[in-house]
Amino acid sequence: MVAVKSVFAPYIYVCTRMRVRKSKLIPREEYMRMLNMSLPEIIRVIQETEYKQEIDELSTAFRGIDLIEVALSWNLAKEYQKILEITPGNLKQFTRSYLRRWDIQNVLTILRGRMQGEKLGKIKEILVPAGSLDRAALDRLLAEDNPDRIVEALKGNRIYPVLSREYPATKESGSFSRLENELYKQFFSEIIAEGESGIKGGNQFLDFIRFDIDIRNIKTLFRLRADTFEEDAREMYIAGGVLSPADFTNLNTLQDRGEFIEQLKEKISNSLLLSLLDELKSEKVIHDVETRLTRVQLDQMERISKRNPFSIHPILVYLEKKRYEVLNLRALARGKESKLPSERIAEYLVV
Repeated sequence: MVAVKSVFAPYIYVCTRMRVRKSKLIPREEYMRMLNMSLPEIIRVIQETEYKQEIDELSTAFRGIDLIEVALSWNLAKEYQKILEITPGNLKQFTRSYLRRWDIQNVLTILRGRMQGEKLGKIKEILVPAGSLDRAALDRLLAEDNPDRIVEALKGNRIYPVLSREYPATKESGSFSRLENELYKQFFSEIIAEGESGIKGGNQFLDFIRFDIDIRNIKTLFRLRADTFEEDAREMYIAGGVLSPADFTNLNTLQDRGEFIEQLKEKISNSLLLSLLDELKSEKVIHDVETRLTRVQLDQMERISKRNPFSIHPILVYLEKKRYEVLNLRALARGKESKLPSERIAEYLVV
């Protein structure tokens, strides 16, 4: 019995640490309070939270929205690295694999920024070096003369084959949606293969990944209905969830919203998602649909985490909730900077 406890002790320790960290995340009522504040007041509030060190360190070099952007990115990257350091065994491998998605986001942010002529400092502010590309690697990419050279500089990285294949069409069209989708297709294909490889805990990891794919495919279907994608619907499908390619294609052909949702519900078994789909029968703007789907995803992750308290799930829940805390604070700061009404900013918060 003592030996069994000693084997599980690192798992119990790290999962307990995740719950403590999660308890320190900004609660919903605090976001509602910040909606009625000015940007300087919001910065002062954030300075009293887990972001204090970054705000203090960066306040001599940055002001206002720039200070928020850099402090949030620095804090998120440092937090993710700390979690990797304390995560044991297979949990570390799954966590590291999950964090590789930041390579996609960072590279696309750099390419978009350079193609649109953004200043290097502005691009760097929102990068989060939490994947396999660390801060030094991202700085080297930023220093390249043009987007073509950025792509070539990634030769040898696992995302390079997709980048080199899809980048020419992206450069010509100016649209990143197909490139982004192809990169995530590769990411999910690799990560599913890893979960299915027989590593202990792989099935629990796959529970999260497959539901993530479901949410992404459903978001894509709603975007296609809102005509926000010009690409072939079949190319936007990501394999690995409950929807087959034929399901996805058929659902995209349905023009009546009620029929679309009823047929989608026939493919879904998750109770939270089924309830939300009923609510979405009435017309909603696309960002509201996506926000509500994200909330369901986080709620489902919480449920799975409570059923599996000493597994990969408490780690993934915290990683996702921390990410959305940063996105919420960024939305608040940008909204205030743009002088948007508080009720409009609130629509973009995942709380």
